[in-house]
Amino acid sequence: MSGASLISRFDALLSDLDGVVYAGPHAIPGAVEALRQLAGIDVGLGYVTNNASRTPAQVAAHLRELGAPAEDEQVVSSSQAAGELLAGLLPPGAKVLVTGSPALAHEVELVGLTPVHSAKDNPVAVVQGFNPEIGWKDLAEASYVIAGGALWVATNTDMSIPQARGIAPGNGTLVAAVAAATGQRPLVAGKPEAPLFRTAAKRLTSDRPLVVGDRLDTDILGGNNAGFATVAVLTGVDTRESILAARTAERPDYLINDLSDLYRPYPAVEEHDGGTFRCGAASAVVRGEAVHISGLPGDLDSWRAACSAWWTANPQEDAPLAPAIEWLTH
Repeated sequence: MSGASLISRFDALLSDLDGVVYAGPHAIPGAVEALRQLAGIDVGLGYVTNNASRTPAQVAAHLRELGAPAEDEQVVSSSQAAGELLAGLLPPGAKVLVTGSPALAHEVELVGLTPVHSAKDNPVAVVQGFNPEIGWKDLAEASYVIAGGALWVATNTDMSIPQARGIAPGNGTLVAAVAAATGQRPLVAGKPEAPLFRTAAKRLTSDRPLVVGDRLDTDILGGNNAGFATVAVLTGVDTRESILAARTAERPDYLINDLSDLYRPYPAVEEHDGGTFRCGAASAVVRGEAVHISGLPGDLDSWRAACSAWWTANPQEDAPLAPAIEWLTH
């Protein structure tokens, strides 16, 4: 195990928000303190979020209220990405039906387009983003326009969103409802597309960013798509089991319990004879469709070893593939 911390290998941290920094209105324990430490070790910080319900300035203000370091320009949102995508496809002043928040409508205005809220306004495009106030009537208006042949852009397609009370439906569930009604599929502006991450890295003039997120299908896939190192954190949606079963494109480079682990040495995983992978005091080996793990289920090194063993045995998987797990704790 190297004595250097994991974060010392990188010049910036590109952090997701929901499930990483906060869940609902409350900060995740230890997250704010971990983010504050970055300035003292000269590591840049950017926030990359698929939540399109608030402006970047509002997101930054919320982060500051929680005690986290955040300037407005440190926040890159999927609503910004959606506005830029629309602006590249439509003439200036074109009418866009906004199925989402006032923040999303503001981003549409900022790129020179005209936000409207009814199919009767004859919009040429629909942009759909998360808003907890969205109801059936809003989805119906979007469906009328999309079924008529209009361009459809979704800020993101997260199927769930972490809240203080648990996991709730995300924008992807609302997009799926419109897709089911119209038979159409949207262009997606935010994660897991690479531009959102590259924009954030560019703002920080970062050459070696580390992307941290709690979701394989958005944060980790997006960071991988951008060619950046990725670390999955276990404070949100994905679990040890779902990460072990991850398809190839969604496999992270690192696995941590929470953001405080960024400041701890990250143990190397080493392959030994017979296909045994060792990490710290734990080891794992694949036998058939099972991973045999020598270690404790609560020790993350057990899962790090298991991931290395299973992923090496199954290098190219287009769908999640979960092994049976045999624990050898004697």
